[in-house]
Amino acid sequence: MPKPSPSTQTRRNSTGAKPRKTSISASATTLAKRHQWLFVFFILLLLALVWRIVFLQVTNKSFLQRQGDARLLRTITLPAHRGQMHDRHGQALAISTPVDSVWVDPQQVIEAQQQWPQLMELLGKDSKDLEQLLDTRMQREFVYLQRHLNPQLAAQIDALNIPGVYLQREYRRYYPAAEVTAHVLGFTNIDDQGQEGLELAFEQNLRGTTGKRRVMQDRKGQVIARLQELEAAHAGQDLNLSLDRRLAYLAYRELRDAVVENQAKGGSVVILDVQTGEVLAMSNQPAYNPNNRNDLDSQKYRNRAVTDRFEPGSTIKPFTIAAALESGLHTADSRIQTGNGKFKIGRFNIHDGGAYGKIDLRTILRKSSNVGAAKVALSLPGETLWNLFYYAGFGSSTGSIFPGETPGHLPYFADWNRVDQASLGFGYGLSVSLLQLARAYAAIANQGRLPVINFLAQNSKSSAPQSRLIMQSETAQELMTMLEAVVSPQGTGKRAILEHYRVAGKTGTARKTNHSGYVEDRYRALFVGIAPASQPKIVIAIMLDEPGGKHYYGGQIAAPVFAKIAKTALYWLNVPADKIK
Repeated sequence: MPKPSPSTQTRRNSTGAKPRKTSISASATTLAKRHQWLFVFFILLLLALVWRIVFLQVTNKSFLQRQGDARLLRTITLPAHRGQMHDRHGQALAISTPVDSVWVDPQQVIEAQQQWPQLMELLGKDSKDLEQLLDTRMQREFVYLQRHLNPQLAAQIDALNIPGVYLQREYRRYYPAAEVTAHVLGFTNIDDQGQEGLELAFEQNLRGTTGKRRVMQDRKGQVIARLQELEAAHAGQDLNLSLDRRLAYLAYRELRDAVVENQAKGGSVVILDVQTGEVLAMSNQPAYNPNNRNDLDSQKYRNRAVTDRFEPGSTIKPFTIAAALESGLHTADSRIQTGNGKFKIGRFNIHDGGAYGKIDLRTILRKSSNVGAAKVALSLPGETLWNLFYYAGFGSSTGSIFPGETPGHLPYFADWNRVDQASLGFGYGLSVSLLQLARAYAAIANQGRLPVINFLAQNSKSSAPQSRLIMQSETAQELMTMLEAVVSPQGTGKRAILEHYRVAGKTGTARKTNHSGYVEDRYRALFVGIAPASQPKIVIAIMLDEPGGKHYYGGQIAAPVFAKIAKTALYWLNVPADKIK
Protein backbone atom coordinates (compact mmCIF):
# COMPACT_ATOMS: atom_id res chain seq x y z
CA MET A 1 0.00 0.00 0.00
CA PRO A 2 1.24 3.50 -0.70
CA LYS A 3 2.05 5.72 2.32
CA PRO A 4 0.02 8.78 2.99
CA SER A 5 1.35 12.01 1.77
CA PRO A 6 2.65 14.61 4.22
CA SER A 7 -0.23 16.90 3.46
CA THR A 8 -2.65 14.17 4.30
CA GLN A 9 -0.86 13.48 7.50
CA THR A 10 -0.93 17.14 8.30
CA ARG A 11 -4.73 17.31 7.78
CA ARG A 12 -5.25 14.41 10.09
CA ASN A 13 -3.15 16.03 12.72
CA SER A 14 -5.13 19.20 12.35
CA THR A 15 -8.35 17.35 13.20
CA GLY A 16 -6.86 15.17 15.87
CA ALA A 17 -6.31 15.64 19.60
CA LYS A 18 -5.42 19.26 19.37
CA PRO A 19 -8.90 20.37 18.16
CA ARG A 20 -10.60 18.33 20.92
CA LYS A 21 -8.73 20.31 23.59
CA THR A 22 -9.96 23.56 22.07
CA SER A 23 -13.68 22.41 22.18
CA ILE A 24 -13.51 21.47 25.86
CA SER A 25 -12.01 24.79 26.72
CA ALA A 26 -14.80 26.65 24.86
CA SER A 27 -17.52 24.67 26.63
CA ALA A 28 -16.02 25.45 30.01
CA THR A 29 -15.93 29.13 29.14
CA THR A 30 -19.58 29.11 28.04
CA LEU A 31 -20.69 27.34 31.21
CA ALA A 32 -18.83 29.82 33.35
CA LYS A 33 -20.52 32.66 31.57
CA ARG A 34 -23.91 31.05 32.12
CA HIS A 35 -23.19 30.74 35.80
CA GLN A 36 -22.26 34.37 35.90
CA TRP A 37 -25.46 35.44 34.14
CA LEU A 38 -27.53 33.18 36.38
CA PHE A 39 -25.85 34.70 39.43
CA VAL A 40 -26.52 38.18 38.11
CA PHE A 41 -30.16 37.19 37.44
CA PHE A 42 -30.67 36.00 41.00
CA ILE A 43 -28.97 39.09 42.34
CA LEU A 44 -31.30 41.26 40.26
CA LEU A 45 -34.29 39.18 41.31
CA LEU A 46 -33.30 39.57 44.93
CA LEU A 47 -32.86 43.29 44.47
CA ALA A 48 -36.28 43.45 42.79
CA LEU A 49 -37.86 41.62 45.71
CA VAL A 50 -36.12 43.90 48.17
CA TRP A 51 -37.28 46.93 46.19
CA ARG A 52 -40.83 45.55 46.08
CA ILE A 53 -40.80 44.96 49.82
CA VAL A 54 -39.57 48.47 50.44
CA PHE A 55 -42.18 49.83 48.02
CA LEU A 56 -45.02 47.91 49.63
CA GLN A 57 -44.00 48.42 53.24
CA VAL A 58 -42.81 52.03 53.03
CA THR A 59 -43.72 53.83 49.86
CA ASN A 60 -47.18 52.31 49.28
CA LYS A 61 -48.02 51.37 52.86
CA SER A 62 -51.02 53.71 53.26
CA PHE A 63 -52.62 52.46 50.06
CA LEU A 64 -52.36 48.84 51.13
CA GLN A 65 -53.70 49.63 54.55
CA ARG A 66 -56.71 51.29 52.98
CA GLN A 67 -57.29 48.27 50.80
CA GLY A 68 -57.08 45.95 53.78
CA ASP A 69 -59.36 48.13 55.81
CA ALA A 70 -61.86 48.19 52.99
CA ARG A 71 -62.14 44.42 53.26
CA LEU A 72 -62.26 44.17 57.03
CA LEU A 73 -63.36 47.52 58.49
CA ARG A 74 -66.88 48.82 58.27
CA THR A 75 -68.72 51.88 59.56
CA ILE A 76 -72.08 50.75 60.87
CA THR A 77 -75.06 52.89 61.85
CA LEU A 78 -76.11 52.90 65.50
CA PRO A 79 -79.92 53.14 65.65
CA ALA A 80 -81.38 55.81 67.93
CA HIS A 81 -84.23 55.11 70.31
CA ARG A 82 -87.33 57.17 69.45
CA GLY A 83 -88.69 59.18 72.35
CA GLN A 84 -91.60 57.71 74.28
CA MET A 85 -94.98 59.33 74.82
CA HIS A 86 -96.73 59.10 78.19
CA ASP A 87 -100.07 60.26 79.48
CA ARG A 88 -100.31 62.95 82.15
CA HIS A 89 -99.83 60.32 84.89
CA GLY A 90 -96.76 58.72 83.33
CA GLN A 91 -98.51 55.75 81.72
CA ALA A 92 -96.81 54.65 78.48
CA LEU A 93 -98.78 55.43 75.32
CA ALA A 94 -96.09 54.97 72.64
CA ILE A 95 -92.81 53.08 73.01
CA SER A 96 -90.15 51.78 70.62
CA THR A 97 -89.11 48.15 71.04
CA PRO A 98 -85.92 46.66 69.51
CA VAL A 99 -86.46 44.23 66.63
CA ASP A 100 -84.27 42.63 63.95
CA SER A 101 -84.57 42.98 60.18
CA VAL A 102 -82.97 40.52 57.76
CA TRP A 103 -80.90 41.75 54.81
CA VAL A 104 -78.61 40.15 52.25
CA ASP A 105 -75.43 40.94 50.33
CA PRO A 106 -76.38 39.76 46.80
CA GLN A 107 -72.80 38.90 45.76
CA GLN A 108 -72.36 36.65 48.79
CA VAL A 109 -75.77 35.06 49.10
CA ILE A 110 -75.80 34.08 45.41
CA GLU A 111 -73.15 31.48 46.26
CA ALA A 112 -75.38 29.80 48.83
CA GLN A 113 -78.38 29.04 46.62
CA GLN A 114 -78.68 25.53 48.05
CA GLN A 115 -79.69 27.10 51.38
CA TRP A 116 -82.27 29.50 49.95
CA PRO A 117 -85.23 27.14 50.44
CA GLN A 118 -84.57 26.92 54.20
CA LEU A 119 -84.38 30.69 54.51
CA MET A 120 -87.41 31.49 52.39
CA GLU A 121 -89.51 28.82 54.07
CA LEU A 122 -88.97 30.55 57.42
CA LEU A 123 -90.07 33.83 55.85
CA GLY A 124 -93.14 32.23 54.30
CA LYS A 125 -91.91 32.87 50.77
CA ASP A 126 -90.55 30.96 47.77
CA SER A 127 -86.95 30.81 46.55
CA LYS A 128 -88.12 32.42 43.32
CA ASP A 129 -89.04 35.51 45.32
CA LEU A 130 -85.42 35.89 46.41
CA GLU A 131 -84.21 35.24 42.90
CA GLN A 132 -86.44 37.98 41.51
CA LEU A 133 -85.37 40.35 44.30
CA LEU A 134 -81.70 39.88 43.52
CA ASP A 135 -82.10 39.89 39.75
CA THR A 136 -81.92 43.68 39.45
CA ARG A 137 -79.86 44.32 42.60
CA MET A 138 -76.69 42.31 42.10
CA GLN A 139 -74.54 45.44 42.07
CA ARG A 140 -75.69 46.46 45.53
CA GLU A 141 -74.15 45.45 48.83
CA PHE A 142 -77.30 45.81 50.96
CA VAL A 143 -80.82 44.61 50.18
CA TYR A 144 -83.59 44.25 52.77
CA LEU A 145 -85.26 40.87 52.70
CA GLN A 146 -87.82 41.44 55.45
CA ARG A 147 -88.24 44.12 58.10
CA HIS A 148 -89.13 43.83 61.77
CA LEU A 149 -89.04 40.10 62.48
CA ASN A 150 -90.31 38.64 65.70
CA PRO A 151 -87.47 37.49 68.02
CA GLN A 152 -88.10 33.76 67.49
CA LEU A 153 -87.95 34.05 63.71
CA ALA A 154 -84.83 36.21 63.85
CA ALA A 155 -83.09 33.60 66.00
CA GLN A 156 -84.01 30.81 63.56
CA ILE A 157 -82.63 32.74 60.60
CA ASP A 158 -79.43 33.56 62.47
CA ALA A 159 -78.96 29.87 63.30
CA LEU A 160 -78.94 28.95 59.59
CA ASN A 161 -75.56 30.77 59.27
CA ILE A 162 -76.07 31.42 55.55
CA PRO A 163 -73.26 33.45 53.92
CA GLY A 164 -74.47 36.89 52.88
CA VAL A 165 -77.56 36.84 55.16
CA TYR A 166 -77.43 39.24 58.09
CA LEU A 167 -79.61 40.69 60.84
CA GLN A 168 -79.80 44.40 61.63
CA ARG A 169 -81.13 45.87 64.86
CA GLU A 170 -83.96 48.41 64.40
CA TYR A 171 -86.88 49.75 66.45
CA ARG A 172 -90.59 49.20 66.03
CA ARG A 173 -93.22 51.51 67.52
CA TYR A 174 -95.74 49.92 69.85
CA TYR A 175 -98.90 51.50 71.25
CA PRO A 176 -100.10 49.86 74.48
CA ALA A 177 -103.56 51.48 74.30
CA ALA A 178 -103.98 50.53 70.62
CA GLU A 179 -107.32 51.81 69.25
CA VAL A 180 -108.06 53.92 72.32
CA THR A 181 -105.44 56.59 71.58
CA ALA A 182 -104.82 55.83 67.91
CA HIS A 183 -106.42 58.94 66.43
CA VAL A 184 -104.48 61.28 68.70
CA LEU A 185 -101.08 59.61 68.66
CA GLY A 186 -101.09 58.57 65.01
CA PHE A 187 -98.36 56.12 63.98
CA THR A 188 -94.89 55.80 62.47
CA ASN A 189 -93.78 54.12 59.27
CA ILE A 190 -91.50 51.10 59.08
CA ASP A 191 -88.48 53.39 59.50
CA ASP A 192 -89.96 54.71 62.78
CA GLN A 193 -90.77 58.12 61.33
CA GLY A 194 -93.99 59.88 62.34
CA GLN A 195 -96.74 59.75 59.72
CA GLU A 196 -99.92 60.90 61.47
CA GLY A 197 -101.13 62.57 64.64
CA LEU A 198 -98.77 63.63 67.40
CA GLU A 199 -96.11 61.28 66.05
CA LEU A 200 -95.93 63.58 63.05
CA ALA A 201 -96.56 66.85 64.91
CA PHE A 202 -93.64 66.24 67.31
CA GLU A 203 -91.39 64.37 64.89
CA GLN A 204 -88.45 66.69 65.52
CA ASN A 205 -88.71 66.13 69.28
CA LEU A 206 -89.31 62.39 69.22
CA ARG A 207 -86.83 61.46 66.52
CA GLY A 208 -83.42 60.43 67.80
CA THR A 209 -80.05 61.05 66.15
CA THR A 210 -78.35 57.95 64.76
CA GLY A 211 -74.70 57.30 65.57
CA LYS A 212 -71.75 55.69 63.76
CA ARG A 213 -69.24 53.08 64.88
CA ARG A 214 -66.13 51.62 63.23
CA VAL A 215 -66.02 47.83 63.49
CA MET A 216 -64.00 44.93 62.11
CA GLN A 217 -65.86 42.15 60.35
CA ASP A 218 -64.83 38.69 59.22
CA ARG A 219 -65.41 37.40 55.71
CA LYS A 220 -68.95 36.37 56.69
CA GLY A 221 -69.77 39.90 57.78
CA GLN A 222 -69.90 39.12 61.47
CA VAL A 223 -68.55 41.81 63.80
CA ILE A 224 -65.40 40.52 65.49
CA ALA A 225 -64.21 43.79 67.05
CA ARG A 226 -65.68 47.18 67.91
CA LEU A 227 -62.92 49.63 67.22
CA GLN A 228 -64.16 53.18 67.60
CA GLU A 229 -67.39 55.10 68.18
CA LEU A 230 -67.36 57.89 65.60
CA GLU A 231 -70.67 59.50 66.56
CA ALA A 232 -72.79 58.69 69.58
CA ALA A 233 -76.47 57.86 69.08
CA HIS A 234 -78.86 60.14 70.94
CA ALA A 235 -82.36 59.01 71.91
CA GLY A 236 -85.34 61.20 71.08
CA GLN A 237 -87.10 63.36 73.65
CA ASP A 238 -89.82 61.77 75.80
CA LEU A 239 -93.12 63.65 75.83
CA ASN A 240 -95.68 63.94 78.62
CA LEU A 241 -99.02 64.37 76.91
CA SER A 242 -102.13 66.02 78.28
CA LEU A 243 -104.12 62.82 77.72
CA ASP A 244 -105.50 60.87 80.65
CA ARG A 245 -105.39 57.22 79.68
CA ARG A 246 -108.32 56.38 81.95
CA LEU A 247 -110.52 59.04 80.37
CA ALA A 248 -109.39 57.97 76.91
CA TYR A 249 -110.62 54.41 77.59
CA LEU A 250 -113.86 55.78 78.99
CA ALA A 251 -114.52 58.05 76.00
CA TYR A 252 -113.61 55.29 73.54
CA ARG A 253 -115.91 52.75 75.16
CA GLU A 254 -118.96 54.98 75.50
CA LEU A 255 -118.61 56.39 71.99
CA ARG A 256 -118.21 52.91 70.48
CA ASP A 257 -121.30 51.65 72.31
CA ALA A 258 -123.34 54.69 71.26
CA VAL A 259 -122.37 54.29 67.60
CA VAL A 260 -123.38 50.63 67.66
CA GLU A 261 -126.59 51.22 69.62
CA ASN A 262 -127.75 54.02 67.34
CA GLN A 263 -126.51 52.41 64.13
CA ALA A 264 -124.45 55.52 63.39
CA LYS A 265 -121.93 55.88 60.59
CA GLY A 266 -119.37 57.17 63.07
CA GLY A 267 -118.78 59.64 65.86
CA SER A 268 -116.32 61.71 67.85
CA VAL A 269 -115.71 62.76 71.46
CA VAL A 270 -113.50 65.51 72.88
CA ILE A 271 -112.81 66.13 76.59
CA LEU A 272 -111.06 69.40 77.49
CA ASP A 273 -109.77 70.94 80.68
CA VAL A 274 -111.72 74.20 80.91
CA GLN A 275 -108.92 76.40 82.22
CA THR A 276 -105.76 75.04 80.59
CA GLY A 277 -107.18 73.91 77.26
CA GLU A 278 -105.52 70.51 77.70
CA VAL A 279 -107.00 67.68 75.67
CA LEU A 280 -107.77 65.03 78.29
CA ALA A 281 -109.29 62.57 75.83
CA MET A 282 -110.22 62.41 72.16
CA SER A 283 -111.78 59.48 70.34
CA ASN A 284 -113.33 58.67 66.97
CA GLN A 285 -115.33 55.87 65.43
CA PRO A 286 -114.61 53.88 63.37
CA ALA A 287 -111.27 53.19 65.04
CA TYR A 288 -108.14 51.29 63.98
CA ASN A 289 -105.24 49.48 65.60
CA PRO A 290 -101.91 51.24 64.90
CA ASN A 291 -100.01 48.10 65.95
CA ASN A 292 -101.42 46.28 62.91
CA ARG A 293 -100.01 47.92 59.78
CA ASN A 294 -102.34 45.89 57.59
CA ASP A 295 -105.23 47.79 59.19
CA LEU A 296 -104.00 51.27 58.25
CA ASP A 297 -106.90 52.60 56.18
CA SER A 298 -106.93 56.34 55.46
CA GLN A 299 -110.67 56.42 56.08
CA LYS A 300 -110.12 55.11 59.59
CA TYR A 301 -106.96 56.81 60.85
CA ARG A 302 -108.08 60.39 60.19
CA ASN A 303 -108.71 62.23 63.47
CA ARG A 304 -112.17 63.52 62.55
CA ALA A 305 -112.55 65.55 65.74
CA VAL A 306 -109.78 67.82 64.45
CA THR A 307 -109.64 67.44 60.67
CA ASP A 308 -113.34 67.28 59.71
CA ARG A 309 -115.70 70.23 59.71
CA PHE A 310 -119.49 70.29 59.86
CA GLU A 311 -122.38 72.68 60.44
CA PRO A 312 -122.91 72.82 64.21
CA GLY A 313 -126.66 73.39 64.23
CA SER A 314 -128.19 74.46 67.53
CA THR A 315 -124.92 74.13 69.47
CA ILE A 316 -124.02 77.56 68.02
CA LYS A 317 -127.02 79.31 69.59
CA PRO A 318 -125.28 80.20 72.89
CA PHE A 319 -122.86 82.33 70.89
CA THR A 320 -125.69 84.07 69.07
CA ILE A 321 -127.17 84.91 72.46
CA ALA A 322 -123.72 85.97 73.72
CA ALA A 323 -123.40 88.41 70.81
CA ALA A 324 -126.82 89.83 71.69
CA LEU A 325 -125.87 90.30 75.35
CA GLU A 326 -122.48 91.80 74.48
CA SER A 327 -124.05 94.23 72.02
CA GLY A 328 -126.10 95.93 74.73
CA LEU A 329 -129.18 95.67 72.50
CA HIS A 330 -130.57 92.73 74.50
CA THR A 331 -130.67 91.34 78.02
CA ALA A 332 -131.52 87.88 79.23
CA ASP A 333 -135.11 89.13 79.73
CA SER A 334 -135.49 90.49 76.19
CA ARG A 335 -138.49 88.88 74.55
CA ILE A 336 -138.61 87.64 70.98
CA GLN A 337 -141.80 86.82 69.12
CA THR A 338 -141.54 83.30 67.69
CA GLY A 339 -145.27 83.03 66.92
CA ASN A 340 -146.44 79.62 65.83
CA GLY A 341 -142.89 78.35 65.30
CA LYS A 342 -142.63 79.28 61.63
CA PHE A 343 -140.60 82.08 60.10
CA LYS A 344 -140.17 82.71 56.39
CA ILE A 345 -137.33 84.69 54.82
CA GLY A 346 -137.69 84.94 51.08
CA ARG A 347 -138.23 81.40 49.88
CA PHE A 348 -136.70 79.82 52.98
CA ASN A 349 -138.76 78.58 55.94
CA ILE A 350 -137.43 78.26 59.49
CA HIS A 351 -139.27 75.91 61.87
CA ASP A 352 -139.40 75.29 65.60
CA GLY A 353 -140.32 72.11 67.43
CA GLY A 354 -143.45 73.86 68.76
CA ALA A 355 -145.34 77.14 68.98
CA TYR A 356 -143.59 79.04 71.78
CA GLY A 357 -145.02 82.51 71.18
CA LYS A 358 -143.17 85.43 72.73
CA ILE A 359 -140.21 84.13 74.75
CA ASP A 360 -137.09 85.53 76.39
CA LEU A 361 -133.50 84.67 75.50
CA ARG A 362 -133.31 82.06 78.26
CA THR A 363 -136.23 80.18 76.77
CA ILE A 364 -134.78 80.43 73.28
CA LEU A 365 -131.85 78.34 74.51
CA ARG A 366 -133.88 76.06 76.76
CA LYS A 367 -136.35 75.21 73.99
CA SER A 368 -133.68 75.51 71.26
CA SER A 369 -135.87 77.82 69.17
CA ASN A 370 -134.58 78.23 65.62
CA VAL A 371 -136.99 81.08 64.96
CA GLY A 372 -135.92 82.89 68.12
CA ALA A 373 -132.19 82.50 67.35
CA ALA A 374 -132.70 83.65 63.75
CA LYS A 375 -134.59 86.77 64.83
CA VAL A 376 -131.97 87.60 67.47
CA ALA A 377 -129.23 87.27 64.82
CA LEU A 378 -131.15 89.55 62.44
CA SER A 379 -131.58 92.16 65.19
CA LEU A 380 -127.81 92.59 65.46
CA PRO A 381 -125.34 94.36 63.18
CA GLY A 382 -123.65 91.69 61.04
CA GLU A 383 -120.22 92.77 62.24
CA THR A 384 -121.23 92.32 65.89
CA LEU A 385 -122.36 88.73 65.30
CA TRP A 386 -119.31 87.95 63.16
CA ASN A 387 -116.88 89.37 65.71
CA LEU A 388 -118.24 87.20 68.51
CA PHE A 389 -118.10 84.08 66.35
CA TYR A 390 -114.60 84.90 65.11
CA TYR A 391 -113.17 85.63 68.54
CA ALA A 392 -114.77 82.41 69.80
CA GLY A 393 -112.39 80.62 67.46
CA PHE A 394 -114.68 79.74 64.57
CA GLY A 395 -113.05 80.06 61.17
CA SER A 396 -109.47 79.82 62.51
CA SER A 397 -107.11 77.21 63.90
CA THR A 398 -107.15 76.33 67.59
CA GLY A 399 -103.35 76.48 67.73
CA SER A 400 -103.13 72.79 68.58
CA ILE A 401 -100.45 72.15 65.87
CA PHE A 402 -102.25 68.89 65.12
CA PRO A 403 -101.49 67.86 61.51
CA GLY A 404 -104.35 68.44 59.10
CA GLU A 405 -106.40 70.55 61.52
CA THR A 406 -109.25 72.33 59.77
CA PRO A 407 -109.86 76.02 60.51
CA GLY A 408 -113.53 75.53 59.68
CA HIS A 409 -115.34 78.17 57.69
CA LEU A 410 -116.89 81.46 58.81
CA PRO A 411 -118.06 83.67 55.92
CA TYR A 412 -117.22 87.35 56.26
CA PHE A 413 -120.13 89.51 57.37
CA ALA A 414 -119.81 91.86 54.39
CA ASP A 415 -120.82 88.95 52.15
CA TRP A 416 -123.96 88.02 54.12
CA ASN A 417 -127.55 88.53 53.07
CA ARG A 418 -130.51 88.28 55.46
CA VAL A 419 -130.86 84.55 54.92
CA ASP A 420 -127.16 84.01 55.66
CA GLN A 421 -127.34 86.05 58.86
CA ALA A 422 -130.49 84.33 60.08
CA SER A 423 -129.07 80.87 59.27
CA LEU A 424 -125.85 81.59 61.13
CA GLY A 425 -127.94 82.42 64.21
CA PHE A 426 -128.97 78.77 64.57
CA GLY A 427 -125.86 77.04 63.22
CA TYR A 428 -126.07 76.80 59.44
CA GLY A 429 -123.88 78.51 56.87
CA LEU A 430 -120.69 78.09 58.90
CA SER A 431 -118.64 74.98 59.65
CA VAL A 432 -116.56 73.98 62.67
CA SER A 433 -114.58 71.05 64.00
CA LEU A 434 -115.64 69.29 67.19
CA LEU A 435 -112.42 70.51 68.83
CA GLN A 436 -113.26 74.11 67.93
CA LEU A 437 -116.76 73.69 69.34
CA ALA A 438 -115.50 72.21 72.61
CA ARG A 439 -112.95 75.02 72.93
CA ALA A 440 -115.60 77.71 72.42
CA TYR A 441 -117.71 76.19 75.21
CA ALA A 442 -114.61 76.13 77.40
CA ALA A 443 -114.51 79.91 77.00
CA ILE A 444 -118.07 80.16 78.36
CA ALA A 445 -117.07 77.95 81.30
CA ASN A 446 -113.83 79.92 81.84
CA GLN A 447 -115.47 83.31 82.48
CA GLY A 448 -115.24 84.33 78.84
CA ARG A 449 -111.57 83.42 78.27
CA LEU A 450 -110.79 81.23 75.24
CA PRO A 451 -108.01 78.75 76.13
CA VAL A 452 -105.22 77.65 73.80
CA ILE A 453 -105.51 73.96 72.94
CA ASN A 454 -102.69 71.79 74.34
CA PHE A 455 -101.76 68.18 73.68
CA LEU A 456 -98.82 68.44 76.10
CA ALA A 457 -99.37 68.32 79.86
CA GLN A 458 -99.07 71.67 81.61
CA ASN A 459 -97.18 71.51 84.89
CA SER A 460 -99.47 74.11 86.40
CA LYS A 461 -102.34 76.33 85.38
CA SER A 462 -99.99 79.29 85.33
CA SER A 463 -97.79 77.57 82.73
CA ALA A 464 -100.66 77.26 80.24
CA PRO A 465 -100.48 79.68 77.28
CA GLN A 466 -102.39 82.91 77.84
CA SER A 467 -106.09 82.64 77.06
CA ARG A 468 -107.99 85.30 75.13
CA LEU A 469 -111.03 87.19 76.43
CA ILE A 470 -113.92 86.82 73.96
CA MET A 471 -116.78 88.03 76.16
CA GLN A 472 -117.27 89.71 79.51
CA SER A 473 -117.30 87.43 82.55
CA GLU A 474 -120.85 88.63 83.34
CA THR A 475 -121.98 87.48 79.90
CA ALA A 476 -120.29 84.11 80.36
CA GLN A 477 -121.92 83.66 83.76
CA GLU A 478 -125.34 84.54 82.32
CA LEU A 479 -124.83 81.98 79.58
CA MET A 480 -123.86 79.32 82.14
CA THR A 481 -127.15 79.93 83.93
CA MET A 482 -129.06 79.65 80.64
CA LEU A 483 -127.21 76.48 79.61
CA GLU A 484 -127.86 74.92 83.01
CA ALA A 485 -131.57 75.40 82.33
CA VAL A 486 -131.12 73.46 79.07
CA VAL A 487 -129.96 70.46 81.15
CA SER A 488 -133.11 70.36 83.26
CA PRO A 489 -136.35 68.39 83.13
CA GLN A 490 -137.85 71.23 81.07
CA GLY A 491 -134.89 71.53 78.65
CA THR A 492 -133.82 69.66 75.53
CA GLY A 493 -130.74 68.31 77.33
CA LYS A 494 -132.55 66.58 80.21
CA ARG A 495 -130.87 63.25 79.40
CA ALA A 496 -127.51 64.78 80.33
CA ILE A 497 -128.58 65.36 83.95
CA LEU A 498 -126.18 63.95 86.57
CA GLU A 499 -127.27 62.88 90.03
CA HIS A 500 -124.58 64.67 92.04
CA TYR A 501 -123.40 67.42 89.70
CA ARG A 502 -124.91 70.50 88.12
CA VAL A 503 -124.46 70.46 84.33
CA ALA A 504 -124.65 73.18 81.70
CA GLY A 505 -124.87 72.25 78.03
CA LYS A 506 -126.57 72.49 74.70
CA THR A 507 -128.06 70.00 72.28
CA GLY A 508 -127.83 70.17 68.53
CA THR A 509 -129.20 68.32 65.52
CA ALA A 510 -127.88 69.35 62.11
CA ARG A 511 -128.90 68.14 58.70
CA LYS A 512 -126.16 66.85 56.45
CA THR A 513 -125.61 67.96 52.90
CA ASN A 514 -124.58 66.37 49.65
CA HIS A 515 -123.82 67.82 46.22
CA SER A 516 -127.44 68.86 45.74
CA GLY A 517 -128.13 70.39 49.17
CA TYR A 518 -129.55 69.30 52.51
CA VAL A 519 -130.75 65.71 52.85
CA GLU A 520 -133.93 65.00 54.78
CA ASP A 521 -132.95 61.77 56.54
CA ARG A 522 -129.23 62.33 57.27
CA TYR A 523 -128.27 64.10 60.50
CA ARG A 524 -125.53 64.77 62.97
CA ALA A 525 -126.54 64.55 66.62
CA LEU A 526 -124.57 66.79 68.99
CA PHE A 527 -124.25 67.66 72.63
CA VAL A 528 -121.67 69.86 74.36
CA GLY A 529 -121.69 69.86 78.16
CA ILE A 530 -119.83 71.62 80.98
CA ALA A 531 -119.43 70.07 84.43
CA PRO A 532 -119.73 70.85 87.20
CA ALA A 533 -121.64 74.06 86.51
CA SER A 534 -120.67 75.70 89.83
CA GLN A 535 -116.89 75.46 89.26
CA PRO A 536 -116.38 74.11 85.73
CA LYS A 537 -113.65 71.53 85.32
CA ILE A 538 -114.28 69.80 81.99
CA VAL A 539 -116.05 70.28 78.68
CA ILE A 540 -117.25 67.20 76.82
CA ALA A 541 -118.36 67.46 73.19
CA ILE A 542 -120.07 64.52 71.45
CA MET A 543 -121.03 64.11 67.81
CA LEU A 544 -122.78 61.07 66.30
CA ASP A 545 -122.70 60.96 62.52
CA GLU A 546 -125.75 59.73 60.62
CA PRO A 547 -127.56 57.75 63.29
CA GLY A 548 -129.65 55.09 61.58
CA GLY A 549 -131.89 54.08 64.47
CA LYS A 550 -135.29 55.38 65.55
CA HIS A 551 -133.84 58.48 67.27
CA TYR A 552 -131.51 61.08 65.82
CA TYR A 553 -131.88 64.23 67.93
CA GLY A 554 -128.84 65.34 69.91
CA GLY A 555 -130.87 65.49 73.12
CA GLN A 556 -132.00 61.91 72.61
CA ILE A 557 -128.78 60.09 71.71
CA ALA A 558 -125.77 62.41 72.28
CA ALA A 559 -126.78 63.81 75.69
CA PRO A 560 -126.86 60.32 77.31
CA VAL A 561 -123.30 59.69 76.10
CA PHE A 562 -122.23 62.87 77.90
CA ALA A 563 -123.93 61.71 81.11
CA LYS A 564 -122.15 58.33 81.06
CA ILE A 565 -118.74 59.85 80.40
CA ALA A 566 -119.09 62.81 82.78
CA LYS A 567 -120.34 60.71 85.71
CA THR A 568 -117.22 58.53 85.75
CA ALA A 569 -114.79 61.23 84.64
CA LEU A 570 -115.69 63.61 87.47
CA TYR A 571 -115.32 60.78 89.97
CA TRP A 572 -111.87 59.83 88.63
CA LEU A 573 -110.79 63.47 88.62
CA ASN A 574 -111.81 63.82 92.28
CA VAL A 575 -114.16 66.72 91.52
CA PRO A 576 -116.40 67.44 94.53
CA ALA A 577 -120.15 67.14 94.02
CA ASP A 578 -121.97 70.45 93.70
CA LYS A 579 -125.58 69.27 93.71
CA ILE A 580 -126.79 68.39 97.19
CA LYS A 581 -130.23 66.83 97.55
